[in-house]
Amino acid sequence: MSKITAVLRSRAENEASDDELMTAVYEELRTMAKIRMANERAGHTLQATALVHEAWMRIGDQQFENRRHFFSAASEAMRRILVDCARRKKAARRGGGMQRVEFGEIDGLVWEQSDDELLAVHDVLERLEAEDPRKAELVKLRYFIGMTGEEVAEALGLSLATVNRDWAYARAWMYNEINRD
Repeated sequence: MSKITAVLRSRAENEASDDELMTAVYEELRTMAKIRMANERAGHTLQATALVHEAWMRIGDQQFENRRHFFSAASEAMRRILVDCARRKKAARRGGGMQRVEFGEIDGLVWEQSDDELLAVHDVLERLEAEDPRKAELVKLRYFIGMTGEEVAEALGLSLATVNRDWAYARAWMYNEINRD
């Protein structure tokens, strides 16, 4: 049993505090947030630490069965926070499609994910979740948190081969859905 699962169980029995859980998961959540934020556009107002804290505020009061349940909830919270942020940025009253460009990025070599891409992935992911929740959860962990195939396999209790097959299927399915829209 992992340390996180033990703290989650102790917390469910009112033996462990929220602080103990936060201490146990903070670095892992921060690493996940950093990976996810690396694909965001330059000048993003939300930093990895703020993303972790906002996600914690959204899920902190819930009870979790195990590590997998906790990180699934955390990935969903991070996804929703980033989608909400993208929607706010895209709103016409806040400048709509205008982009901030940092001086050092004018050469165009910096890849960034646009708000439109993030919203398209979010919309298609909701459809995938209705069709196949396991594959949708896998996408959330890989795409929105940046977990590797091995980490996802461990978190979901699946074999690496199954994770790789599901990932290939989910990417192809989502690509077709996005291009169809």
